[in-house]
Amino acid sequence: MIMSTTNSLEGRQVKKYLGIVTGEAILGANIFKDFFAGIRDIVGGRSGAYEKELQEARRLAFEEMEMKANRVGATGIIGIDIDYETIGPNGSMLMVSVSGTAILAE
Repeated sequence: MIMSTTNSLEGRQVKKYLGIVTGEAILGANIFKDFFAGIRDIVGGRSGAYEKELQEARRLAFEEMEMKANRVGATGIIGIDIDYETIGPNGSMLMVSVSGTAILAE
């Protein structure tokens, strides 16, 4: 499935707009991972453990959105927006939400 943050697909014509599709993923942060990230994983201001969690949450959210688009017969998703938030006590969970417009394109 073609997915894009743009509102059109170059070389393709949108035949039908099938509605908004979304995907969400919420991952809890492990307290031990948080502790060790603070001690040994942060190098140059980056945390590999957190980056891996973020990548996994984004992958899951996109996968869910694509499944919903497939259910309505879409051949693509345009206008994709990606949002990141921390939620829960002390920001202990990471939420990634994605949304876009499912389309039938030729």
